Amino acid sequence: MADVRIKKRIDVFGERYRARAHTLPPGLQTVASYIQNNREAALDATAMEIAAATEVSDATVIRAVQALGFAGLRDMKKTLEAWFGTSVNSEEKMITTVSELSCDMTSGMDFVLDGHKRACDALAEPANRQAISEAIALLAGARQVALFGINASGILAEYSARLFTRIGIPAICLNRSGIALAEQLIGLQRGDVLIMMAQKSAHREGKTTVHEAKRLGIPIILLTNAAESFFTREATVVINVPRGGENGRMPLHGTVLVCLEMLILSIASASASRTMKTMKRIQDLNKALNAPRSK
Repeated sequence: MADVRIKKRIDVFGERYRARAHTLPPGLQTVASYIQNNREAALDATAMEIAAATEVSDATVIRAVQALGFAGLRDMKKTLEAWFGTSVNSEEKMITTVSELSCDMTSGMDFVLDGHKRACDALAEPANRQAISEAIALLAGARQVALFGINASGILAEYSARLFTRIGIPAICLNRSGIALAEQLIGLQRGDVLIMMAQKSAHREGKTTVHEAKRLGIPIILLTNAAESFFTREATVVINVPRGGENGRMPLHGTVLVCLEMLILSIASASASRTMKTMKRIQDLNKALNAPRSK
């Protein structure tokens, strides 16, 4: 049988922190502890910003980083970026999941059904209901809805953008990378609302999108399973969407789709006249496109 074990990630920063932090003076300990517990924030922060967060000088921040064995702040950030970049990939998650569920024919069914049941129960909790209501209020007044998602979430963004358009709310996708994402981001304007599908990894695509939204004063609705992340801290409204994926298993993207459809249907119901008018216009255009050609 093939070996499906996933290689353990090497946490260089964590190992150095555990080995050296207790030997540091109090001020340096404070900085080291902050970085250890706020790694994603530290990745995007300057020495002065970390100093402000820990109430020390920026020189103390540099000394703390060097005391942990790094040449400087840039060297430490490269180490953290490498650690974040070695997360389990989709192929490994699928292999792990299939291997663990190969005991009988119904195990896969139970895995998906149980995962979705837990997610729906979580979406129905009071805190999530309140967050969803706040999100609906933001979307109801949106000039345009932008949907951010990478990889599988990018497919959900495309599908949801079509549904928003069908109910009379213009929508665009932010689901590419590099210059292609920049070309999508240029379409954002004040008055828009951004729906983000993002987890813990503070990738450049997500961070750039957040920064542009903040620059334009665009509220951010975050759909995530990560209680503490860069995106959670920056979002206007956070909806907790459990996806499974624990212990290296594959996540369930259907739970995110359930949340998106809740938002879309709620907006459609709240603005029924606009929805019906848009749907009728779409049908009229479709009939014109399918009409027999005149001779």
